[in-house]
Parts: sequence; C-alpha cells; structure tokens
Amino acid sequence: MTGDTGPPGRPEPELLGQTVVVIGGSSGIGLETARRARVEGADVILTGRNPDHLRKAADDVGAARTAAFDATDADQLTQFFDDLPAPIDHVMLTAGGSYYAPLADIDLDQARRAFEEHLLLPLQVARISVGKIRPGGTLVFMVGAGGRRPGIGMDVAGILSAGLPNLTANLALELAPVRANLIAAGFVDTPLSASSLGADLEKRRQQLRTTLPIRRVVGPADVAALAIHIMTNSALTGATYDIDGGEQLLSG
Repeated sequence: MTGDTGPPGRPEPELLGQTVVVIGGSSGIGLETARRARVEGADVILTGRNPDHLRKAADDVGAARTAAFDATDADQLTQFFDDLPAPIDHVMLTAGGSYYAPLADIDLDQARRAFEEHLLLPLQVARISVGKIRPGGTLVFMVGAGGRRPGIGMDVAGILSAGLPNLTANLALELAPVRANLIAAGFVDTPLSASSLGADLEKRRQQLRTTLPIRRVVGPADVAALAIHIMTNSALTGATYDIDGGEQLLSG
C-alpha cells in the first residue's frame, strides 16, 4: 500500500507561453479578461483610447505592452499590428458600446459609430491580423444580446445582434485554422454600464437580482472566464456564446 501523496498540484496554466491582445483593455470586461489571461500564464498586450486609463490598467495586470490609439482608425490599427514584436495567439475585441434610440431620435453619427465599432472594426481586425495569429489561436468579438428581441429603440442594436454572428461564422471558415468566436452579453455590471445608466444603475441591478434565473448580476469576471475558455478550447470556432444570466429566457 502506497503512502498518501497529498493533494495534486495546480494544473499548468492554460495560456502559458501565449500572447493575448485585448483591444479595449483599459477597463471593464477587457481589463478583467487581461487579468485572467495573466493568471493563466499569458503575456498580455492592452490597447485603449485613454493613455492614463491604459497605463493604470497595465500596472494593474502586469501587461507586457500597451498602445493608446483609436482602434477605428484603420491606419493606427494597422500600425499597431505591424509593430507587434512576435506572432500572437489570441485577440479579444471589446471596444465600443451599443446604441439605442427610437427611430425618430436616431443620431446618424452615433449609429455610424456603432456600426463602425461592431461591424467594420471586427472586419478590419480580421484582415489585419492575418499572418499575425498562430494557427489554433482565436479572434474573440463581443456584441450585446439584447438586440435580438424587437422593440422600440432597438433598430441599431438589432442590426448588430443579427450581423455579428453571421460575420463570425464566415470568418471562422475563411481564417481557418485561426478560430473566430463571438460573445453575446446581456447586461454586465461595468463602468460603461454605470456611465450609461447614471442614477438608474442601482435600480437596474436590483431588478436583475430579483428576475434573473441566476439571482445575481453578471459581472466582468463572468465574461472574462468565458473568453478565456474560448481561447483555451481549440475545438471552438464560428459560434456565438450567450452570457446574460438567463435574461433571454424571461418574457417581455
């Protein structure tokens, strides 16, 4: 009979030796994903528009590299990828929020910005990153899940919610063996959500705590855990993964 060898050690980090780029990584979901990627052994490269926020985020997670620029600027985005020091493994794009407004109140400039951030920017990232991402790596995009349900004010969000899954599936075929996947998130308790809701933030949180099947609010760490799983599971490509605490199951 052999002696007790004690509990097994912690498994080897799943992203050890890999590089994860987070576009829009200075706060919220992007920052939390970067933090979790570091725990899993990855080197992380963060980008964002605000240099001060980006510098603080980089110090927080121990980022290997940062770049402050507007990702919707094609020239700056191209230059960023050209300047990367070595092949990378994963790119997560979290930049930009959605846009909600009744038809009569739609600001076309804001609508264009939403389309640029959620449709054209993923296309640009996919094109520019060809040859930069190692085989088996992945592009991870994000979209809001709420736009799937028709309603007043959902015109722009509905287009994005319908368009991104199709784009992701097509990219998975065209970019193979690099993978492409999409996270469709409901309400996530981030600084962006706080700025959007203002004084109504706590009311929204309490509503979700009492109505969602999970009886709590989805946070950045929940989405980050899903993003890391998509990166590490090499069987996943071309798919859309919902994370909304079960909100889509509710009527109304």
